[in-house]
Amino acid sequence: MMTQINQREYHLALGVYGIYAPQPGMVLVIKKNQGPYANRFDLPGGTMANYEGLSETLIREFTEETGTHVEEFHQIGAATFRYPWQYEQFDYNKHIAVFNLVERATGAVRSRVDQFTGQDSNGAVVVNLSALTWENSSPLVMKAKEYLETGTFRATDDCFEEWKVL
Repeated sequence: MMTQINQREYHLALGVYGIYAPQPGMVLVIKKNQGPYANRFDLPGGTMANYEGLSETLIREFTEETGTHVEEFHQIGAATFRYPWQYEQFDYNKHIAVFNLVERATGAVRSRVDQFTGQDSNGAVVVNLSALTWENSSPLVMKAKEYLETGTFRATDDCFEEWKVL
């Protein structure tokens, strides 16, 4: 049985993201300033440039959005998030996210980062996992929280009948 949301035309977004826990019980997140996750915590990462592969995208986006440099990482899985969102001619978004565990990063986390066209981070912060909720975080952050708390990555296709852009 298909739900109404499954019968819609979707904007397709594909991104590469890093989960970095510099201390147990903590995770590095960005303060998102645009898109469907605006005004929430999100994972560092984003869309591949035309010339980039997955690894290059993770490294570039992580540096642009947090000020830190990825040194060691490995891919842990992918998940899909579908939800209503007004963008261009679309009313719905399908966000495919490739998740990586960042095992080592260098440099200081920047609470403010350079702003330029396409920059969707207002800076980064390390937060306690217990502070992350569906009200203040993107679905990607909630997936990362689950992974860090359980040690298991569940590759899911999550469909939200409602999504509120803050």
